Amino acid sequence: MIKILHTADVHLDSPLKSLALKDEELKATVQTATRTAFKRMIDFALDESVSALLISGDLFDGAERSAKTAAFLTLQLDRLNAAGILVFYIKGNHDAENPITGDLDLPGNVHIFDGRGGRKQIPDTDIWIHGVSFNGRQAPESLLPKFGTPEPNAINIAMLHSSLAGSEGHDTYAPCSVAELSGMGFDYWALGHIHKRQIHSEAPWVVMPGIPQGRDIGESGPKSATLISIDGTDLQVTEVPTSAAEFLELSVSPCEEDGDDGLRQNLRDIFTSTAQNLAADAGLVRLTIAGKTSRSWQILRDQDVWRATASELARSTGKLWIEKLRFDLSPEEDSSQPETSAVTELGKLMMDIQHEPSVATDFQETLQALLSEIPASSRARLIPSEAAAVDLTKTLASEGATALLAAMKGADQ
Repeated sequence: MIKILHTADVHLDSPLKSLALKDEELKATVQTATRTAFKRMIDFALDESVSALLISGDLFDGAERSAKTAAFLTLQLDRLNAAGILVFYIKGNHDAENPITGDLDLPGNVHIFDGRGGRKQIPDTDIWIHGVSFNGRQAPESLLPKFGTPEPNAINIAMLHSSLAGSEGHDTYAPCSVAELSGMGFDYWALGHIHKRQIHSEAPWVVMPGIPQGRDIGESGPKSATLISIDGTDLQVTEVPTSAAEFLELSVSPCEEDGDDGLRQNLRDIFTSTAQNLAADAGLVRLTIAGKTSRSWQILRDQDVWRATASELARSTGKLWIEKLRFDLSPEEDSSQPETSAVTELGKLMMDIQHEPSVATDFQETLQALLSEIPASSRARLIPSEAAAVDLTKTLASEGATALLAAMKGADQ
C-alpha cells in the first residue's frame, strides 16, 4: 500500500487572533500553533512512511518576510528528504505575494509546480502528480485548461488551489465546478483554498482538506490533513488530526433546582468532557451561559463571579482556556402574575428609549469620541463600516441596560 499526505492552507506563522495571547501560560502555544500543526504533519509522514506530501497552496501567509519562517520550513522539509519522502507543492494566492517563496533554496525532494502546469511521477510507482501554481495574487479564470491529460493505466492525482464555485468568506480564485473536475479523468483532486474540510466527491475523489490550524473563532473545531491510501487502483481517504490549539464554542444552561451548585457542576461536566475528547494541546473556548431561569437576574448581576468561576474550572482541566464568556439568559416568569414593580417599569423604559433617534445619535457620538483615543489600525478592525458602528452602539446600549437592571433586580431576589 502506498500512502500520500494531502494538506493546504498552512499559512505558516500566521498569527492566531485570540485573547489567549494575554495569558503567559498559553502564549507560546498560540503563537507557534501553525508551526506545531505543520510539524505534526511531518512527524506523521515519517511515522507512516508516506511516499509523498502534497501542499495544495497557501503554505505561507501574505507578504511578510521572515528568515525564521524560512529556516523552520527548510529544516522540516529536510527531515522528509532524509527519509526519501517527496514533497509536491503548488503556489496559492498567498504564496504568490510572499517573497520567501521565490528566494528559498528548498531541499531536493521538493518539486514546485509552476504556473504553466506539469506532471511528475513518484519513482517506482504508477502514480502521477499533476499541478498548476498561481502566477500572481489573482486567478480570476479557471486553471483547468493548463492541466494535461491523465496518464493511462496509472493513478493520477491533480493539485489545484481553487474556490470552486465560490464559498462564503473566501474570494473567488481559479473558479470551476465539481462536475468539471469529475469529468477530467483524474482519480483524486487535491484541492486547497477553502479552510473548511469537505469531501465533494468520492468517484473521483475531490477533497478540500481544510486548514490544519484554525486561526480564530470563525475557524472553530478540530482541524486535519488528509491521508490517501492507495492499494492497486483503490483509493481510501482518512483524516489526520493536526491542530495545536482548537477554537471551541460551548453552551451550558443554569440548573433551576440546584442553583449555583448546579450551574458550577454543569460547567465542570462540559469542561471535563470537552477536554477528554480534545486532540489539540489547548482549547480556546467561547462559552455561552444560556436559557430561561428564575435566577437570571442574579447570574447577570454576578457576571464577574461567573467569569472567574468558569475560567478556573476550565483551567483545572489542564487543556481549556476561556477566551470569551457571554450570557443569553431570560427570566422564567409566571404569566398569571405579571410583575409590575418599579424596576420592571424602568427596564421597559430603558429598552424603549434605546430606539429613539436622538438617543441613538448620542450613543454614536460617544462611541466616536472613544474611538478617537485608540490607534487607527485598531479602529479599522473594531469598526470596519458605518453599519458596524451602528450595530456596536445598539449592542453596548442593550448590554448596559441589562447589566443595570440585573444589579437592581438581582438585589431584590
